[in-house]
Amino acid sequence: QVHLVESGGGLVQAGGSLRLSCASFGRTFSRYTMGWFRQAPGKEREFVACISRIGDTTYYTDSVKGRFAISRDNAKNTVYLQMNSLKPEDTAVYFCAADYRPGPTMSRIEGDYDYWGQGTQVTVSS
Repeated sequence: QVHLVESGGGLVQAGGSLRLSCASFGRTFSRYTMGWFRQAPGKEREFVACISRIGDTTYYTDSVKGRFAISRDNAKNTVYLQMNSLKPEDTAVYFCAADYRPGPTMSRIEGDYDYWGQGTQVTVSS
């Protein structure tokens, strides 16, 4: 089993920054691809970013490219999402997720992730 705990959400003005963290407890952290997803009010959960097991490859959804950066510290069992130049449309609950499938998977698909955190609220005011 894997237990994921997000932190770092909050209220920020447009143009500001936040850094989300997701701590992993349980299985060997370096064996998962890690992803961040978000769900805005009244909308479906959507992919934001993912990072490979050793952190050498990252993918982003187009709307956050150049503003968000995903990273990981396998020694601390933690994945991060640095969010800069935040916009009101970034307001959502942000979830981290772990993909424990074998092989070099890098998925944008929610159903490919095996474990999920409880989410952390990010609110960007205009």
